This record gives sequence, C-alpha cells and structure tokens, in this order.
Amino acid sequence: MHDDLPRYLTTRELADLIRVKERKVYDLAATGDVPHSRATGKLLFPRDAVLAWIERAGDAYEDDTERPHVVLGSHDPLLEWALRESGCALASLFDGSLDGIERFARREGIAAGMHVPDGEGENWNVEQVSQHFTFKPVVLVEWARRRRGLILPQGNPLRINALQDLVGRRLAARQQAAGSHVLLMRKLEELGVDPSSVMSGGPVVRDEREAAQAVFSGDADAAFGLETAARQSKLEFVPVLEERFDILVGRRDYFEPAFQALLAFARSPAFEAKAAQLGGYDVSGLGTVHFNGH
Repeated sequence: MHDDLPRYLTTRELADLIRVKERKVYDLAATGDVPHSRATGKLLFPRDAVLAWIERAGDAYEDDTERPHVVLGSHDPLLEWALRESGCALASLFDGSLDGIERFARREGIAAGMHVPDGEGENWNVEQVSQHFTFKPVVLVEWARRRRGLILPQGNPLRINALQDLVGRRLAARQQAAGSHVLLMRKLEELGVDPSSVMSGGPVVRDEREAAQAVFSGDADAAFGLETAARQSKLEFVPVLEERFDILVGRRDYFEPAFQALLAFARSPAFEAKAAQLGGYDVSGLGTVHFNGH
C-alpha cells in the first residue's frame, strides 16, 4: 500500500501520512518518539522504520476503556434478528454505514456494519476502512451478500424495471450516511442520470424496513432496497446488484465473548434457515476476513 512512498520521508510527507501538522512532527522528533535522522541539518524519516512505528502505535490503539456493547452502522434485517436471538447481549444503533464508521472511530460501539462500494471494481468496504483504520487493530469480517434492487408496489403499475425508470417518480430516499444512498448515487452517475431527477418527491427513510413500508403505504413509488425487505412487505422486487455487507470490529472485541457468541450463532442451522426464509441472502462467505489492520 505504501510502496509509492520514498525511502526517506520529509517532515511534510510524514505529516501528510499520519495526518498531523508539521509542528507535531517536529515535536515527535524532538522527544525521540518517531524514528528519524538528520542530513545537512534536515530531518529525514526512514520509511520502513516509520511504518513499523505507526504499526506499533496502532497496536496501542485499544486503550483500557471498554467500548459500549453496541453494534453500529448499516441496518441489516438478518443481523438485527441474530443480535436478538443469539443472546449475545449486544445492542444496536443502525443509522447508516458512514455514520457507523464515524461512531466506531469515536469508540461508541464495538462493531459497525457497512456496505459501501469501493472506488473501482466490485469490491466493498475495504477502501473506507483502510482510509480510517489502516494502522489500527481492527478486522473487517464478511456477514452476508445481499440482493439489492427496486422495491415496487404489487403489480408494478408504473412499469418501473430499471434505475433509469425512477426519473420523475417518488423515491423513498435514504439519509446521506447510508451505504444504499452512496451506492445509488454511484449507479445513477454511471448511467448518466441526474440524481435530482430521482431524489425528489418521496420521503426520507432511515432503514431498509422503512423504505419498503413507504412503498407499501403509497408514500413512495419505489425504493432502492433489499429483496428481503420487499418480501416482508409482500411487494414486487426487481434485482439490480449483489452487495457485500461486512462488520468492522476491534481486534480485541472480536475475541470477546459477546462477539464470539454472535459468530457462533451465525454458524448454526437456525441462522441458515432464517437467512433462507428472509430471502435475498448468501451467507456462504460469513466470517471471511477482508481487512486486517496492521
């Protein structure tokens, strides 16, 4: 990831790398906290030694203050059910993928669910996590792959069959911190569709269940949501893509009894049966580690 860095970093380059002001870098060098050398009076920081120093600092990231036993981030119906049924004693605060990342960084919970598309290709979540937690002791674990698409009234009276057909219709919009909002904006951009032609006239909803209910009640013509949410409300569903929903968790909390109880339950026959009943889930990759902070 850092192969493009020069062998020796300048004060400015190190400041940019660890996101501090140059004055702070001088202070770190003066106290001997960061590896450095001097050449003709100029501070230089050996790349490999600095990266090792950052890694050690990351390992000290988890202090002795216990995080609240709360799972943050994006709403997932299967995760919500598993938290309740597993007896893991973890609460939830679901208010969007990006909100979960910010709250996790502020130590407001032990884990955060997310489904944020990376900048290129079909990967998910790694780009966001690496931007915030590259040198932190965190793990990104796969929870499930989910089918996302258009949730529509029974019979699809407006003949909405693709994202382009949302133009001029009332869409149940999600909050900007939601991964589904980020994903929809990405897809509309790829199609050359002006978001303002879609993101008007409908209500703003906070989770997958509310999105489906807005369509069911007639407050919206469509929602960009999960197949399982459409099924639960007995609505039509047009698939658009498969996304990956991951859980970000601190390395220490990963091994604690609460999170291990959740993972153990997620490997049970009851969990597999529930995923099949809800529909739109592929849990064959559950537990796969996609990022390990270093």
